[in-house]
Amino acid sequence: MQILRELGWLFLKSVPTIILFLLFYWFLRANFFKPLERTLAERKARIEKARAEAEAVQAAAKDKTQSYEDALRKARLGVFAEQETARQVALEGRAKILREARSAAQETVRAQKERISREFAAARTQLESETAAIASRIAQRILERPAALLGGSR
Repeated sequence: MQILRELGWLFLKSVPTIILFLLFYWFLRANFFKPLERTLAERKARIEKARAEAEAVQAAAKDKTQSYEDALRKARLGVFAEQETARQVALEGRAKILREARSAAQETVRAQKERISREFAAARTQLESETAAIASRIAQRILERPAALLGGSR
C-alpha cells in the first residue's frame, strides 16, 4: 500500500509539471507549429503552382517547337518541290537542246549526203562524157604505135 501512496504522491507532484508541459505544448503549437505549418502549406502550394506553370510553359514550348518543326518541314517540302520543278525544267530544256542538235545534225548529214550524191552524179556524168573521148584517144594511140613500131624497126 505504501507503494501506491508514494505513486499517488509522485503523481500529485508531477501534475504541475504535466500542466506546464501541456501549456508549453499548446503555446508552441499555437505560436510556432501552426504558423510553421501554414508557411509550409503555403510553400507547398507555391511550389505546386510553380510546377504547374512550368509544365504549362513546357507544354506551350513543346507545342511551339512542334509548330516550328511543322513549318520547317513544309518549307523544306516547298524548297524540294521548287528544286524538282527547276530540275524538270532544266531536263526539258536539255532534252529540247538535244532534239534541236540532233535535228540540226540530221539535217546537215542529209544535206551533205545530197551534196555528195549530186557531186557523184556530176562526176559520173563527166566521166561518162569523157570516157568516150579518152577511149578513142587511147585506141588511136594504140593503133598508131604498132604502125610506128613496124615502120621504125625496119
